[in-house]
Amino acid sequence: MPRFCFSLLFAALSAASLQAADATSIFDGQTLEGWEGKSEWFRVEEGAVVAGSLKKAIPNNEFLCTKEEYGDFELTLEAKLVGQGTNAGVQFRSQRIPNHHEMIGFQCDMGSTPARLIWGSLYDESRRKVFMAEGPAAEVAKTVKSGEWNRLKIRCQGPKIQIWVNDLQTVDYTEADGAIARTGVIGLQIHSGPAAEASYRKLQLKKL
Repeated sequence: MPRFCFSLLFAALSAASLQAADATSIFDGQTLEGWEGKSEWFRVEEGAVVAGSLKKAIPNNEFLCTKEEYGDFELTLEAKLVGQGTNAGVQFRSQRIPNHHEMIGFQCDMGSTPARLIWGSLYDESRRKVFMAEGPAAEVAKTVKSGEWNRLKIRCQGPKIQIWVNDLQTVDYTEADGAIARTGVIGLQIHSGPAAEASYRKLQLKKL
């Protein structure tokens, strides 16, 4: 192999290794160390955070939150949703509302409405209370594996928020309101409603 080709290959491999090394696990797969939430609704099973219950309804939205706050980052994870309930999600750049079960901030949604799948949609929880961006409905329906593990990627840098589901980009959103917080905790949600379980695993975060 010519020297310049070897140098380019070495540089590419080194960059890829460095990029991989920059990502760290924010869930150890065994305990909830570094997280806070109600033990009644969150537990660890087979290397995953399991939220909710298949035996009883969930009276309120519940969240398991990181103790650390994050601003610009790229988060990857795998998630699935099973049961009668049809909604969960990953909060980010968010905060708990004092003396309340809710959170305020952005959410990468999971699940469905009567009209469509909302996996990978960007929802503004407890603030504007609307979807700020949604993926192409037909393509989302094709890529999401119902009741199985799906890969999520959330990337935040400055005002830009991007989301992918199983390598399909669903959101490329720029926040125009400079007063909206660009830092906050990450929260794993199970939505109020019928019995359901949302599971989350392989949470890897890279600070940008």
